[in-house]
Amino acid sequence: MAENASERKTLNPLIILLGILVLAGAMSYFVESGRYERNGRLVVPGSYQVLDKQPQVAHLFRATAGDAEQAYPVSITELLMSIPLGLERGAGLIFMVLIIGGMFGILTKGGAVDAGLERLLSLVKGNIYVLVIALMLVFSAGSTFLGLASEYLLVIPLMVAMAQRLGMAPIIGFAIVTVSVKVGYLSSVSNPLPLTIAQPLVGLQIFSGAGFRFACYLVFLLIGIGFMLWVIRRQAKGEQVELVLNHSRLSWRHSLMLVVLMASIGFLVYASNAWHWKHEALSAYYIGISLLLAVISGLGANGAADAFVSGMKKVLLASFLIGVASAVAVTLEQGQILDSVVHSLVGLIGEGSPMVAASGMFMAQLLLDFLIPSTSGQAAVSMPIMGPIGQLSGVSGQTTVLAFLFGNGITNMLTPTSGTLLAYLATANVGWAQWARFVLPLWAIFIVTALVLLAVAVQIGF
Repeated sequence: MAENASERKTLNPLIILLGILVLAGAMSYFVESGRYERNGRLVVPGSYQVLDKQPQVAHLFRATAGDAEQAYPVSITELLMSIPLGLERGAGLIFMVLIIGGMFGILTKGGAVDAGLERLLSLVKGNIYVLVIALMLVFSAGSTFLGLASEYLLVIPLMVAMAQRLGMAPIIGFAIVTVSVKVGYLSSVSNPLPLTIAQPLVGLQIFSGAGFRFACYLVFLLIGIGFMLWVIRRQAKGEQVELVLNHSRLSWRHSLMLVVLMASIGFLVYASNAWHWKHEALSAYYIGISLLLAVISGLGANGAADAFVSGMKKVLLASFLIGVASAVAVTLEQGQILDSVVHSLVGLIGEGSPMVAASGMFMAQLLLDFLIPSTSGQAAVSMPIMGPIGQLSGVSGQTTVLAFLFGNGITNMLTPTSGTLLAYLATANVGWAQWARFVLPLWAIFIVTALVLLAVAVQIGF
C-alpha cells in the first residue's frame, strides 16, 4: 500500500519534459522574438535586433510555416512536430544509449557483471568508503583533464550493480559516476570541450589559468566525495553492511568478458580524443564490442540476441526522453526567442563592481544552461557577449570563463533538457525526479561554493 502511494507521488519525467515543452511554446506568445547576427556558430556582440511578431491566438491553429523574415509564435502543429524533429536531432545519442543497454544485457545475462563485482568487493574487503573515494578520483580526473562524459555511459550499469550488491539504492551507484563527472566539468582544468571555444573568444591562450582551476577542482571534489560518503553512511544508519563475499576465482569466460570490457573502455578514451568520434562512430564501436561479448559469453546466438533486446527494453522509455528534451530547443528556435532570452539575461548583469558582475555572469549562465545544455553550444552563444561585459566591469577574461564553467557545470547536474544527463539516467534506470530530490542539497552547496570561489578569483585578480 505504501509502495503504491510512493509511486503515485513520483512524477513521470515524460510529464515534466512535456510541461517544459508546452511552456517553451507558450513563451513564444509573450516573449519578444529577436536574433543576433552570427559568424558561423559564434554570436556577433551588439548585433541583437527585435523581430516583428503578432502573437494572436489565431496562430495557435496555423498549419503552415510563416515567412522566414518575420517571427511567428509556435502553433500547435509546430509544437507536435517538434517532438519527431527532436527525436531526429537526438537520434545519434538515442541509438547509442539503446546499443549500450543491449551490450550490458549480454554482460549481465552472461554472469560477468555479478562475478566481476564479487571479485572487486573481495579485493577491497567490502570497504565501500575506500572504493568510492578511489572511483570518484579517477572518474572526475578523466572529466576535468580529458573531457570524458559520454564515455562513462559504459561504467554506470556496473556502478549501479555494485550499489545493489552492497544493499544500497541504485541511485548511489549512479551518483558516484555522475557527481564525479560534473565535478570534473565544473573546473575543467584542461577539458578541451569548453576551453578550446570559450578561452579564445575572450582573448586567452587555450588551457591558460589551469592552476587556479585545479584548486577549484580539488574544492568541488572534496565536497562531492564528502556528500557521497555522508549519503552512504546515512543510508547504512552508521552500521557496516554485512557482506558474504564469494572469494572464488573468476571463470575464464567471465575473466575474458571483463578484460574485453576494460580494454574497450581504455581504447575508447584514446580513440574518442584522438579521432574525435561522434555518436555514429561510438555506436558502431559498441556494436562491435557487443558482438565480441556475445561470442565469448557462451549464450548462443538466440540467447545473446534475447539478452541484447532485453537490455535495450530497459532503456527504451528513457531514450525517448532525450528526443523530447531536444524538442524544447527546436521550439525555442522556431519561436525565435532563444536569442531574446540571452539578451535579457545579459542585460541583468550590468556594469557594476567586478564582484557583482562576476556573480551576475554566473547566475546568467546558470539560467541559460536550461535553454542551451550543450557546453560547446553555450560557449559559442554566451562568451562573445560576456567577454565585452567583463571588460567594461573590470572582470578578467579568466574569471569570465570560470563563471561560464561554473554555471554550465552546476545546471547540467540537474536540468531535464540535458541529453547527456538523460542518457546517464537511462542507462542507470533512475528517474529524473528521484535524481533531482537526491542531488538538490549538493546542487545548492555547489552554487554557494561557486560564488565564493568567484569572489576569490576577483580578489586575487585571476
